[in-house]
Amino acid sequence: MISSEQKSLAGEAMQFALDNGANDARIAIYSGSSSLFEYRDQNLDKLQQASENRMEIELFVDDRYGSYSTNRMEKASLFKFIASAIESTRYLDKDPMWTLPVTSRYYKGTMFTLDTYDKNFEKVNVDTKLALARSMVGEIYGVDSRIISITAEYNDNDSFMYMISSNGFEGETAHSRYSLCSMVSMKGDGDARPCSSWFEAALHFDNLVKDNVGRKAYERTLQKLGQTKIDSGKYLALLDNTQSSNLLSPLLSAMYGFALHQKNSFLINKLNEKIISDKVTVIDEPHIKGTFGARMFDREGVATIKRNLIEKGVLKTYFIDTYNAAKLNMEPTVSSSSIVNFDLGTRSHEQILASIDKGIWITGFNGGNSNSSTGDFSFGIEGFLIEKGKLSKPVNEMNITGNLLTLWNNILEIGNDPWLNSSIRVPSLLFKDVDFSGVSL
Repeated sequence: MISSEQKSLAGEAMQFALDNGANDARIAIYSGSSSLFEYRDQNLDKLQQASENRMEIELFVDDRYGSYSTNRMEKASLFKFIASAIESTRYLDKDPMWTLPVTSRYYKGTMFTLDTYDKNFEKVNVDTKLALARSMVGEIYGVDSRIISITAEYNDNDSFMYMISSNGFEGETAHSRYSLCSMVSMKGDGDARPCSSWFEAALHFDNLVKDNVGRKAYERTLQKLGQTKIDSGKYLALLDNTQSSNLLSPLLSAMYGFALHQKNSFLINKLNEKIISDKVTVIDEPHIKGTFGARMFDREGVATIKRNLIEKGVLKTYFIDTYNAAKLNMEPTVSSSSIVNFDLGTRSHEQILASIDKGIWITGFNGGNSNSSTGDFSFGIEGFLIEKGKLSKPVNEMNITGNLLTLWNNILEIGNDPWLNSSIRVPSLLFKDVDFSGVSL
């Protein structure tokens, strides 16, 4: 946690900045720790433990803005650093749009109400962490002579933040996170070496799924054996819920104020217009307790609220912080998303797959990009050909191409299975008329 001494130091740092030429200031102290234990086969291959304490200092000096970071927490060194930062900020070009948010937009409630921190974090000992990593290997070690390697990783971290601003904001956050990940590679036909992974994560240790992580990675790799060529063409595309965010994230990025300001968004001047299928409603719900992304305020201290991002295909909001709101002459909203949810459908992934006469189930993305100005995209994918409701053959080294708005207008169905190991909780998605090109090896 952030100590009372650290909080006092943040207050003194802010006052020093104001006394030495800053018109306004925002100070944040971050503290945390992390550990990683990785087994490769039956050997402990990597062990990492780290901790951090740093202060981030944002200075508003005569219509100029500068952002600085330091781990110098001794008062004399810190004050010297801030004095130098103020002088450095004076060299920047003036931009009167740099201001703190108006105080009425700040969060003013009780801290630590969202259950994002496991109070037993420090009680999980090293032996337990090592045992979890080993157990993922043990689930599958020696079960198949075609297995080349098994990698199993346990990871955890806790993080704390305390922030104040010179016009009255004060707030703090606490988060914890645990994850298990296993990856398996196998000998396939010829030179083929298919590999796959599985991943589980939770904010609280007791909620972490600890069994069958290694086995799921093995089973997903096993499915990839025997990859064959398929024809290019238009197919139905079923997005695995672990991968669906890859096609939503570029849409969310286009909603950000800095992208709009830089004319680098395909959603410029689209507010309150229908942009995609009316089957799609996407909601930002920041106050779901015990959930990745839950928060009461954003990085500026602005209070978060539930808001529709897309409502039946209509774009309802942008993510606009204070600076970009002034630049765009628009009302500010919030600097970024919190917990992104969909209005869900009624069928599971298995039910949707069983209904597909011919299509491709996309289980992974392998590079590619999207054009943030136009929405055009090209992504490498891997997955499985679906024929008459069943998996027919694995495919790899294919591309999907098109335009994001066209793609989302061609959505046929939204599943009922959101991926909960992320703050972007997207379910399985079924699209029609997706262009697939290339062949597997």
